[in-house]
Amino acid sequence: MKTDPNIRIETFFEKDFNTLISWVKDEKELIQFAGPIFSFPLTKEQLSKYLSDSKRHAFKIIHSDTNTTIGHCEAYKTDELNSRLCRILIGDKNFRGKGYGTILTKILTEWSFDNLNTKSVDLNVYDFNTSAIKSYENVGFKITSINETTTQVNNENWKSYKMTVTREKFNEKTRQKTTNS
Repeated sequence: MKTDPNIRIETFFEKDFNTLISWVKDEKELIQFAGPIFSFPLTKEQLSKYLSDSKRHAFKIIHSDTNTTIGHCEAYKTDELNSRLCRILIGDKNFRGKGYGTILTKILTEWSFDNLNTKSVDLNVYDFNTSAIKSYENVGFKITSINETTTQVNNENWKSYKMTVTREKFNEKTRQKTTNS
Protein backbone atom coordinates (compact mmCIF):
# COMPACT_ATOMS: atom_id res chain seq x y z
CA MET A 1 0.00 0.00 0.00
CA LYS A 2 1.07 3.69 0.06
CA THR A 3 4.56 4.15 1.44
CA ASP A 4 6.83 6.86 2.77
CA PRO A 5 10.46 6.42 3.72
CA ASN A 6 9.29 5.97 7.34
CA ILE A 7 5.68 4.72 7.39
CA ARG A 8 3.08 2.90 5.32
CA ILE A 9 -0.56 1.91 5.79
CA GLU A 10 -1.92 -1.62 5.57
CA THR A 11 -5.43 -2.97 6.00
CA PHE A 12 -6.53 -3.33 9.62
CA PHE A 13 -7.74 -6.87 10.42
CA GLU A 14 -9.16 -8.72 13.42
CA LYS A 15 -5.63 -9.93 14.25
CA ASP A 16 -4.73 -6.24 14.91
CA PHE A 17 -7.47 -5.66 17.50
CA ASN A 18 -5.35 -6.38 20.60
CA THR A 19 -2.68 -3.86 19.60
CA LEU A 20 -5.23 -1.07 19.15
CA ILE A 21 -7.02 -1.98 22.38
CA SER A 22 -3.70 -1.89 24.29
CA TRP A 23 -3.08 1.74 23.29
CA VAL A 24 -6.38 3.09 24.67
CA LYS A 25 -5.86 3.38 28.43
CA ASP A 26 -8.91 5.44 29.46
CA GLU A 27 -12.17 6.99 28.27
CA LYS A 28 -10.56 10.35 27.54
CA GLU A 29 -7.98 8.78 25.20
CA LEU A 30 -10.68 6.74 23.49
CA ILE A 31 -12.91 9.75 22.84
CA GLN A 32 -10.02 11.91 21.63
CA PHE A 33 -9.03 9.13 19.20
CA ALA A 34 -12.45 7.92 18.09
CA GLY A 35 -15.12 10.39 19.09
CA PRO A 36 -18.35 8.80 20.33
CA ILE A 37 -18.27 5.73 18.04
CA PHE A 38 -16.91 3.43 20.79
CA SER A 39 -17.44 3.11 24.53
CA PHE A 40 -14.71 2.47 27.08
CA PRO A 41 -13.25 -0.04 27.47
CA LEU A 42 -12.70 -0.73 23.78
CA THR A 43 -13.50 -4.37 22.97
CA LYS A 44 -13.05 -6.84 20.13
CA GLU A 45 -16.84 -6.92 19.71
CA GLN A 46 -16.95 -3.15 19.13
CA LEU A 47 -14.09 -3.40 16.63
CA SER A 48 -15.78 -6.27 14.75
CA LYS A 49 -18.92 -4.18 14.35
CA TYR A 50 -16.76 -1.20 13.33
CA LEU A 51 -15.16 -3.19 10.50
CA SER A 52 -18.54 -4.39 9.18
CA ASP A 53 -19.33 -0.98 7.63
CA SER A 54 -18.45 -1.20 3.92
CA LYS A 55 -17.85 2.57 3.69
CA ARG A 56 -15.09 2.30 6.31
CA HIS A 57 -11.49 1.68 5.26
CA ALA A 58 -9.45 1.02 8.40
CA PHE A 59 -5.67 0.79 8.38
CA LYS A 60 -2.80 0.06 10.70
CA ILE A 61 0.21 2.35 10.44
CA ILE A 62 3.48 0.49 10.00
CA HIS A 63 6.93 1.94 10.72
CA SER A 64 8.83 0.80 7.62
CA ASP A 65 12.29 0.55 9.18
CA THR A 66 11.18 -1.76 12.02
CA ASN A 67 8.03 -3.26 10.42
CA THR A 68 6.25 -2.42 13.70
CA THR A 69 2.61 -1.32 13.97
CA ILE A 70 2.68 2.17 15.48
CA GLY A 71 -0.85 3.45 14.89
CA HIS A 72 -4.31 3.30 13.41
CA CYS A 73 -6.27 5.41 10.92
CA GLU A 74 -9.38 5.35 8.78
CA ALA A 75 -10.83 6.80 5.59
CA TYR A 76 -14.62 6.86 5.34
CA LYS A 77 -16.63 7.49 2.18
CA THR A 78 -19.34 9.90 3.36
CA ASP A 79 -21.00 10.33 -0.06
CA GLU A 80 -20.17 10.28 -3.79
CA LEU A 81 -18.08 13.46 -3.65
CA ASN A 82 -16.60 13.40 -0.16
CA SER A 83 -14.63 11.27 2.24
CA ARG A 84 -13.51 11.74 5.83
CA LEU A 85 -10.30 10.90 7.65
CA CYS A 86 -11.03 9.63 11.13
CA ARG A 87 -9.77 7.68 14.09
CA ILE A 88 -6.16 8.72 13.55
CA LEU A 89 -3.84 7.58 16.32
CA ILE A 90 -0.11 7.19 16.68
CA GLY A 91 -0.61 4.63 19.41
CA ASP A 92 2.99 3.77 20.16
CA LYS A 93 4.07 6.74 22.28
CA ASN A 94 7.71 6.29 21.19
CA PHE A 95 6.68 7.53 17.73
CA ARG A 96 4.69 10.60 18.79
CA GLY A 97 6.05 14.08 18.18
CA LYS A 98 8.26 12.94 15.29
CA GLY A 99 6.19 14.26 12.37
CA TYR A 100 4.46 10.99 11.54
CA GLY A 101 1.03 12.61 11.88
CA THR A 102 1.73 14.94 8.96
CA ILE A 103 3.21 12.15 6.84
CA LEU A 104 0.24 9.91 7.65
CA THR A 105 -2.29 12.65 6.85
CA LYS A 106 -0.65 13.10 3.45
CA ILE A 107 -0.65 9.35 2.76
CA LEU A 108 -4.27 8.85 3.89
CA THR A 109 -5.55 11.92 2.03
CA GLU A 110 -3.82 10.81 -1.16
CA TRP A 111 -5.22 7.29 -0.67
CA SER A 112 -8.72 8.76 -0.28
CA PHE A 113 -8.50 10.82 -3.46
CA ASP A 114 -7.00 7.93 -5.46
CA ASN A 115 -9.15 5.08 -4.15
CA LEU A 116 -12.44 6.67 -3.12
CA ASN A 117 -12.42 9.09 -6.07
CA THR A 118 -13.74 12.04 -4.08
CA LYS A 119 -13.49 15.78 -4.71
CA SER A 120 -12.80 16.70 -1.08
CA VAL A 121 -11.65 15.13 2.16
CA ASP A 122 -12.64 16.38 5.59
CA LEU A 123 -11.96 15.50 9.20
CA ASN A 124 -13.00 16.56 12.69
CA VAL A 125 -10.48 17.54 15.33
CA TYR A 126 -10.93 18.76 18.89
CA ASP A 127 -9.95 22.42 19.23
CA PHE A 128 -7.37 21.75 21.98
CA ASN A 129 -5.43 19.31 19.78
CA THR A 130 -3.19 22.02 18.34
CA SER A 131 -0.44 19.66 17.17
CA ALA A 132 -2.95 17.69 15.07
CA ILE A 133 -4.46 20.90 13.67
CA LYS A 134 -0.99 22.09 12.62
CA SER A 135 -0.28 18.71 11.06
CA TYR A 136 -3.49 18.85 9.02
CA GLU A 137 -2.81 22.44 7.94
CA ASN A 138 0.63 21.36 6.69
CA VAL A 139 -1.13 19.05 4.23
CA GLY A 140 -3.56 21.75 3.06
CA PHE A 141 -6.58 21.29 5.32
CA LYS A 142 -8.38 24.46 6.44
CA ILE A 143 -10.89 24.93 9.25
CA THR A 144 -14.25 25.22 7.50
CA SER A 145 -16.60 25.19 10.49
CA ILE A 146 -16.91 24.86 14.23
CA ASN A 147 -19.22 22.01 15.16
CA GLU A 148 -22.25 23.23 17.08
CA THR A 149 -22.45 20.26 19.41
CA THR A 150 -19.81 19.55 22.02
CA THR A 151 -18.63 16.24 23.40
CA GLN A 152 -18.81 15.87 27.16
CA VAL A 153 -15.85 14.07 28.72
CA ASN A 154 -15.91 13.87 32.50
CA ASN A 155 -16.76 17.47 33.44
CA GLU A 156 -15.30 19.02 30.30
CA ASN A 157 -17.07 20.10 27.10
CA TRP A 158 -14.93 19.50 24.02
CA LYS A 159 -15.53 21.58 20.90
CA SER A 160 -14.39 20.35 17.51
CA TYR A 161 -13.53 21.86 14.17
CA LYS A 162 -14.31 20.48 10.75
CA MET A 163 -11.31 20.80 8.44
CA THR A 164 -11.46 20.24 4.67
CA VAL A 165 -9.12 20.02 1.70
CA THR A 166 -10.09 19.75 -1.97
CA ARG A 167 -8.17 17.59 -4.42
CA GLU A 168 -6.86 20.75 -6.12
CA LYS A 169 -5.63 22.36 -2.86
CA PHE A 170 -4.07 19.08 -1.75
CA ASN A 171 -2.23 18.65 -5.05
CA GLU A 172 -1.14 22.30 -4.95
CA LYS A 173 0.16 21.97 -1.37
CA THR A 174 1.88 18.67 -2.14
CA ARG A 175 3.62 20.11 -5.22
CA GLN A 176 4.63 23.19 -3.21
CA LYS A 177 6.21 21.02 -0.47
CA THR A 178 8.06 18.95 -3.10
CA THR A 179 9.34 22.07 -4.87
CA ASN A 180 10.52 23.64 -1.60
CA SER A 181 12.34 20.48 -0.48
